[in-house]
Amino acid sequence: MPYRPPLVPYETFVADPPDLPVRAPGEEGADDVLRAEVAATDAHGVTLTATCASGRTLVARIEAAGDGIIRVRLADDPSVRSRSARALTLVHPQPHPATVTVTDRRVRVAAGGVVAELSLDPWGLRFRTPDGRLLLASDAGTRDISGRRRTLPLGRSTVDGEPAAWHESFVAPGDERFVGFGEKFTPLDKRGQRPLMWNFDAFGGESDRSHKNVPFYLSDRGYGVLVDSGLPVQFDVCASTHSSVQILVPDDLLDYYVLAGPTPAQVLDRLDALTGRPYLPPRWAFGAWISSGFFPDSQQRVLDRARRIREDDIPCDVLHLDCYWQVAGHWSDLRWDADAFPDPDGMLKDLTEQGFRVCLWMNPYLMTGSPLYAEAEAAGYFLRRPDGSTYVADTWHGSYPVCAVVDLTNPAAVRWFQDLLRPLLAQGVAVFKTDFAEGVPADALAHNGMTGVELHNVYALMFNDVVADVTEEVAGHRTVWARSSYLGGQRHSAQWSGDVNATWPGMASTLRGGLSHGLSGVPFWSHDTGGFHGTPEPDLYVRWTQFGALSPLVRLHGTTSRLPWEFPPEAQRHAVDALRLRYRLLPYLWSAAVDSARTGSPMMRALLVDTPDDPAAWTADLQYRLGSDLLVAPVLDPSGERAVYLPPGEDWLDAYTGQRHPGGGHLRVSVPLDRLPLYVRHGALIPTVAPATTVGTGPFQDVTVVAWGGADGVTVVRDPDGDTTITAVRDGDTLRVRVDGPLDVRRVSVVGTDPPRRVVLDGEPIPVAPFAPWFPGRAHPAGIAPI
Repeated sequence: MPYRPPLVPYETFVADPPDLPVRAPGEEGADDVLRAEVAATDAHGVTLTATCASGRTLVARIEAAGDGIIRVRLADDPSVRSRSARALTLVHPQPHPATVTVTDRRVRVAAGGVVAELSLDPWGLRFRTPDGRLLLASDAGTRDISGRRRTLPLGRSTVDGEPAAWHESFVAPGDERFVGFGEKFTPLDKRGQRPLMWNFDAFGGESDRSHKNVPFYLSDRGYGVLVDSGLPVQFDVCASTHSSVQILVPDDLLDYYVLAGPTPAQVLDRLDALTGRPYLPPRWAFGAWISSGFFPDSQQRVLDRARRIREDDIPCDVLHLDCYWQVAGHWSDLRWDADAFPDPDGMLKDLTEQGFRVCLWMNPYLMTGSPLYAEAEAAGYFLRRPDGSTYVADTWHGSYPVCAVVDLTNPAAVRWFQDLLRPLLAQGVAVFKTDFAEGVPADALAHNGMTGVELHNVYALMFNDVVADVTEEVAGHRTVWARSSYLGGQRHSAQWSGDVNATWPGMASTLRGGLSHGLSGVPFWSHDTGGFHGTPEPDLYVRWTQFGALSPLVRLHGTTSRLPWEFPPEAQRHAVDALRLRYRLLPYLWSAAVDSARTGSPMMRALLVDTPDDPAAWTADLQYRLGSDLLVAPVLDPSGERAVYLPPGEDWLDAYTGQRHPGGGHLRVSVPLDRLPLYVRHGALIPTVAPATTVGTGPFQDVTVVAWGGADGVTVVRDPDGDTTITAVRDGDTLRVRVDGPLDVRRVSVVGTDPPRRVVLDGEPIPVAPFAPWFPGRAHPAGIAPI
């Protein structure tokens, strides 16, 4: 459950999770599965009659759900599904052939890359690779010397005779590591933690509370485990006992999947096969988003802001208008404040002509003071209390008036809600920021009969689906800028980390959350650059903007201004330089994004994605690869110093000096404010363009390929005209570069300590292009670069 610090007043939120019961000392109630008998086999798996300690019989099912995927179910009724499935189906398994072998005491179910081995009496379940390597094994239940339970094996627990939760436990070797569980701001390796799958209005990003939970984890043993339930699943990852991972599911059944690897990328690919492929945002979404901030705004301020952005040559594609485009106290009735925005049509037309798209803030709550409230309440468009009255709740933690929550299980309410959005999109609004959605109270009741507990987590998916559907209908894309999500949320791009504090530790925990979320199947993630709550000191603003500019997506937003010119001139210059670097790298970033959408591997990658056999990569959570070729280590301390770990198996070039470092070791670096520790894989070919003020819509033009190290290499660049493969081959003092595809490659520059004397591009000798420094104002040292 959520950690509640001692001697600190703890706010009880209207949408806090219900606690599982706690048994009195000595009280029993766990009904463990002891043995099973085969009831039937078929082409996909085996159905069993499981006998519990109480003598109760349950139905167990072990079956193939895809190549390298095995599904395990335990229930009273084999046809039952998760209670959240009344609103949304979270997992979409496909029938897959299995090889089922039954002997007197054992059952074997083989599904390509994974094999389940079941001991019937006593019950015991193991999962192996086809060559026999053990992936994971069930824990039969651990007791201490006094006989007290320490783990809950496969079975179900009751309290006072009522079912409380299903459970399963797995043996955890002492050095096994576990990652995932959604956007968790705690250390990357979750060993010793208790992740709770309940979407919180986290009020920051520095605790185990999370807006985006995913009941899935990856192990360094080469497998993943996915639980199909929208209810508050609890994982005990070697916390109660260091030797076991426990899963508690307060639902109508236990339904989990074991996904084989052996690599994290392969596990994530299989996760996508079950829950859906990521949605690739349009290319303009990869430009900079700049916000009005969380304070009163007006049409004139928006236009002045846009003019200043263009005058100062600041790269920007999206202007975000936060809450105050609406009348304060009426949120979120999705109507312009006519006094502050007298001519939104004219404003949107003006901004479009300047190359901006507009994003509007919204949420699925309606304040009781809104002129729309009475009509919507009378129509039954809101969640209700058990007595039938409208559930009016403090969803703003006392900061603003109480609200009702739109009941998205009611088709009429969905139509009403979308009809509020449709005119805004037709007017020229490009995209919505779908804020909140974590506020469904546990004791609420929905139109379709679901309780708040059953609806709470999946409500975020429904909210984003509703907005994405109408956005696609009018604007032709499905992008939303979402705060809350759950299993399968990769279909909603993009997502951002919420209301983190504008502090140095806040930036570090934000980075941990992004890496964790990427390891949960969500490749396109962002954060409030500069931090949300408070005003960042100038150096922190610069460092956070450098981190943001080299994140999958970037938005500058906070409770106070994050506009570059609101900071001292030096900070403004360095922050804008970071954004220009992003725009220079757009061919590389867009190609990495396309690959992530196709594979499910995160765009911002924890090191373990590419080097899973490296134990250090499973704990490195303050740096990352951006795509496969860039290593980013944001500065997280005002001193400008930090340790950087370089992954093994490859050499790395400092993007500032060109100095070559072997992988597999640590560096202690100190960097000035105008740059951040950025390293490029030796042999990488990075396509770049001249920085512009907008991303643009057509194919990339006038591309320079930077050959890092002047060595053999290959890369694929994605573009609207098609894919282009660029190959470099080092032949003595000559680097031969071939371009196969439509990309407009004009130049080749080389960075490294062993440069070639000649470059041949598609058979023609060309002058070696001077390297355009990625950190303006500081050229590479003589003898290293430019060449």
